[in-house]
Amino acid sequence: MNIRLILTIIISKIAVKFCRLIRRGGTSLPGGIALTIYPDVLKEISKTFKIIAVTGTNGKTTTTRVIGQILKENGIGYITNKSGANLLNGITTSFIEAVDLKGRSFIPTALLEIDEAAFNKVMEHSEPYITIVTNFFRDQLDRYGEVYTTLNSVLSGIRKTPGSILILNADDSLCASLGRESSNRAVYYGFSSTAWSNTENTVNSDAMFCLYCKTRYDYENHIYGHLGGFICPQCGYRRPESTITCLEVTELTSSYTRIKLDINGTTADAKINLPGIYNIYNCLAGAACGAVLGLPCDNILRALSTFECGFGRMEAIITEGKSIKVILVKNPTGFNQVLDYILTEDKKMQIAFLINDRAADGRDISWLWDVDFEKLEKIYDKIITAYVSGIRGPDMAVRLKYAGFNPEKIKIMNNYSQLINNGLAGTPEGSTFYILPTYTAMLDIRDMLKKIFKLKEFWE
Repeated sequence: MNIRLILTIIISKIAVKFCRLIRRGGTSLPGGIALTIYPDVLKEISKTFKIIAVTGTNGKTTTTRVIGQILKENGIGYITNKSGANLLNGITTSFIEAVDLKGRSFIPTALLEIDEAAFNKVMEHSEPYITIVTNFFRDQLDRYGEVYTTLNSVLSGIRKTPGSILILNADDSLCASLGRESSNRAVYYGFSSTAWSNTENTVNSDAMFCLYCKTRYDYENHIYGHLGGFICPQCGYRRPESTITCLEVTELTSSYTRIKLDINGTTADAKINLPGIYNIYNCLAGAACGAVLGLPCDNILRALSTFECGFGRMEAIITEGKSIKVILVKNPTGFNQVLDYILTEDKKMQIAFLINDRAADGRDISWLWDVDFEKLEKIYDKIITAYVSGIRGPDMAVRLKYAGFNPEKIKIMNNYSQLINNGLAGTPEGSTFYILPTYTAMLDIRDMLKKIFKLKEFWE
């Protein structure tokens, strides 16, 4: 009997209870305590689980929740770090909560969202059965460094887990390279060359040049950012064949998407209960996970059509015939995709940009100038007011002014309660008040909305 393990679990479980009692979440601190008392605690208690790990720059939370819905549709119980605490301490807390005092659990599967900067460290403590990597985009340079730094860190983690099956985005030249650079079995997902035609000619500069010979990529088709049918004209490095493929986008609305989907040679029409091209990628990753697990195609399709958003990821709150939608923004590519989604709006709307520069957001907010706010000119007459708030709200106001917004349409409002009240009051019935926050601003505004509308806690 491992007395040290038992004492560690007891103390950590008490810490979880105490944190929840004082309404502080208790998602990371107990795990930190556990690792301090017993550094091998995660390695010890995670070894009996079949672990599904999800990492990458964008889409981790949504992809994780899609997979969760697929598991649920198939009657597979699982534990997960639903709160979004995706660093080593938070992941350790999730396992601590799931096991008994001897470190045992009757739930066989663990579904984990892992921060891309923490992935390498977490892999020292566990080996996933499946590792899903969504994409690599430039994100918070002051925290992560260049995108290649993040790529190499994830690759290092993968090399520590040679038995893990990789599920990779075929359309991302950086992500796809992980299959080439490791000995792991790799499964790829992506768009066919005829599935979607992006009318914008710009390719994101995150990965314009070949990873191997530095020649500029050509593209057979372009989805967004640097994603698409890339090929290097010099060395021949190109998009690998995908076995889970979006063959056609048949309907794209502000609330759902329909696609023609190929899963290992089986073609089906799929409804995705999410809007936006970027969410198709998240669902393709989820479908690929279901396929690797050998789950029935019908159950996978049902999960895609019934999936519900997590907090801050298209989470919708309906009140008095109006809708509040909170959508996290954190880097140029993701922000541009959110703006593309809002461009599908056909009604008058209110919109708020909540920009913080705390450590978890990234101190450097110069990335806002890489976001194409100018495209909002297409729906300028539908935007009633553009509210700006957060620590760097004034900087956001300046950015909107240079994007062509009349200063009279821009309102700086630092009080979140007043922001919600004014935004809702000015939203016509049947219309939407869009709130676009960075990470810590999302936590703050979500806490305010929770109190007003009696929502679940973020860890629930």
